[in-house]
Amino acid sequence: MQAKYGGKSGNFALELAKFAEQATEAIDASLREIIIEVGNSLIRMSPVDSGRFRGNWHLSIDVVESVTFNELDPQGKEAIAAIAAAVSDFTAGQTAYLINNLPYAIPLEYGHSTQAPQGMVRVTLARFQAIVNQAVRNQQV
Repeated sequence: MQAKYGGKSGNFALELAKFAEQATEAIDASLREIIIEVGNSLIRMSPVDSGRFRGNWHLSIDVVESVTFNELDPQGKEAIAAIAAAVSDFTAGQTAYLINNLPYAIPLEYGHSTQAPQGMVRVTLARFQAIVNQAVRNQQV
């Protein structure tokens, strides 16, 4: 069946399938962008002493990992790069976990450091809708 719309003749089913594929890709790209921005926010807001805390933020997909790392990453660059690399495999329907398993993560979140008295997760969560809105705008079909 041929349909004419938008000044072009074409197979409506094929056009619809193409749109669905583009929409799926946009959804996945939006989700990846959201995960990266949330991860960046958590890392940037993390207090720094040695840099171990920033270096322990990592992304896990569909599994809550219980690992910790000894590497120091005072700027957070390696942690940010690792999250960006790991998120490339993420697709809609999966669950992303941004994790920091150091034993002092919870005290830091609840004001133990004067560098981040309001925490990192709670502040990022307060910005979450704005992060989502920006990602959706960036990935419109």
